[in-house]
Amino acid sequence: MMQDFGKFLLDGGVAVYGMLFLSAFGIAVTAERIKALYFRYSIDTDNFVKKIRAMLISDKIEEAIGFCCSQKEALLPKVVKAVLERADRDDENIKNAQEIATMEIVPLVTQRLGYLAMIANVATLIGLLGTIHGLIQSFQAVSFADPAQKQTLLAQGISVSMNTTAMGLFVAIPVMIIYSFLQARQNKMIEEIVGGSAKVVDILISRNYQSFDEESAFNVPGNLPKMTAGSKRKSV
Repeated sequence: MMQDFGKFLLDGGVAVYGMLFLSAFGIAVTAERIKALYFRYSIDTDNFVKKIRAMLISDKIEEAIGFCCSQKEALLPKVVKAVLERADRDDENIKNAQEIATMEIVPLVTQRLGYLAMIANVATLIGLLGTIHGLIQSFQAVSFADPAQKQTLLAQGISVSMNTTAMGLFVAIPVMIIYSFLQARQNKMIEEIVGGSAKVVDILISRNYQSFDEESAFNVPGNLPKMTAGSKRKSV
């Protein structure tokens, strides 16, 4: 089996070597993205926002900033930290801080993932190119071969050509499947970052407003007394 595969590599030529390079590159990108999206940048969003909310309600903004700093490389805490650092500003500045921090963070989530789609497409095209090149070589060899060898040479050439196509698909199909899963994870992470930071912004903005209390608004010395049932407004 290994001898056949080695012969296939030798016979396949540049197309096979190109697909081997694409395979190694795809494995490297996949490993890096899995580590980043599932481990390095990930965080329990609901639990994190819940803890930040409790700190903000208790007016412990500096403690909340410190908690964000303790979350290592997770991305949501970086956005929330940028928002909390402007907690003493007006509403517009707080919202701008969230938007700017999100725009800086999103490229970290999306980077290099597009290479996987490129690898899948290029591997398929290289396989097709190798097939066409192999068929051309087969027909050229048959045209100059002895009649007794023509069938053998043609069969060998077609076999190598089909193997090139098969290897291209063998590289492209797993890469496309992995790309789909990682893209779904990427989109979910972006939604968590935007949604989680928006909740923190809403908490900060809500702290600046007090609910309307009719008792406290009108029952103040110097204010007009409440009208009784029998009282009438004076005409102007």
